[in-house]
This record gives sequence, structure tokens and C-alpha cells, in this order.
Amino acid sequence: MTDSLDPAPPIRILLADDHPIVRDGLVAVLGTQPDFVVVGEAADGVAMVDMVRQLRPDVVLADLSMPQIDGAEAIRRIRAEQIPAAIIVLTAFDSDERIFSAIAAGASGYLLKGVPRAEIFHAIRVVAAGGALLQPVVATRLLRQIEQQGEPPAALTEREREVLCRIGLGHPNKEIAAALGITERTVKFHVSSLFAKLGATNRTEAVAFARQRGLI
Repeated sequence: MTDSLDPAPPIRILLADDHPIVRDGLVAVLGTQPDFVVVGEAADGVAMVDMVRQLRPDVVLADLSMPQIDGAEAIRRIRAEQIPAAIIVLTAFDSDERIFSAIAAGASGYLLKGVPRAEIFHAIRVVAAGGALLQPVVATRLLRQIEQQGEPPAALTEREREVLCRIGLGHPNKEIAAALGITERTVKFHVSSLFAKLGATNRTEAVAFARQRGLI
């Protein structure tokens, strides 16, 4: 008798967009990946929040412009309830204010509609593993907003740079701890220090700022 490993469960995805044709297209595209399963579709911001509560998806792909409440407000409500779903904004809006609002609300990723499907697949897998991902053009605009918020960042220690590099690769704290031979609690300490020095409120902002500064 041979031992066999059970396959990893698929990444459970909720779609939130007020255009049925967009949702239909995403269902078809995501359906080509054996490790993805679409568990629900929301046509407005209120439905998005309700369905996240009920379905507990791993990842949400959400537009910003939706009826009832917009995507950023829906993200804020989900984060306020500490629901662990990772949220990727997939939208046509590329203004600095929209990007900053969504990331500050707690989005783990930000992609512009029209991005190649391979980038959507990659983003879903990265955020599902606890990472963060932004398109380069989005990262540039986010940096501009962050720089307007305060002072330049303080110098990072060598260990903080090591942690930051692995955050940039999409690694969650547990994997970072194992790779660096430190405890997960120590990783959390370094992440908090990074946020303070970079003026970031979450991993997505930290990665965007660090990449534009050439820190990773």
C-alpha cells in the first residue's frame, strides 16, 4: 500500500461586479484553472459583503464602481468584521485617489481591467497564500500618494530587508519564519517595524513603496 498526499483544496473565489458580462467572462476564464472554483457572484457592494460573510471565500475579485456601496466601502466593512478573505480590486479606475482608497481600505491587490489573464491567475494565487500584488503602474501611483502623506522612510535593518523581500514574493509570515530560521512572532515584529518605517498600513502598500524605492 502506498501513501498518497491529498490534493490541496481549490482556491474559492467570489466575483463582485455589477456587469453580468464581466462576471460571465471571469467565470469562463477562471474555470480553465483546476485549482480555482467560483463560489458566488455579487452584483453590488452590499451583496458582496453579505456573500463574503456567508460563503467565506479565499479570494474576492471586486470592481470599485458598484451600486448600493462602492468596492472600497465594501472592503472596509469586510475588514472591520475581520473576515480573512483576500480581496483583489479588478477595475477600470486608475486614478491615484481610487487606488489609495482601495489599498487603505484593505485590498491585497489591484489590477486594471484588460490585464492578461495570466496576471489575474498569478495575483489570485499570491494573495490566497497571504501575499500582496500590484501592477507596476498601480504601484507607481500608490507610491505618489504615500509620499504625499508624510516623511521619507527611515533606514531598514538587514533583517527587515530580508523580511521585506519575502513579502514582495508573496510569502506569508509562516513561510518567512521557516526560511529565515526565526519565529513567526519575530516576523510579525519586523513586519510592524517595516510598516512604521515605510509609512504603510498593510503589506500591499509596503511592497509598492519598497519596489519603487529600489528596496526589493
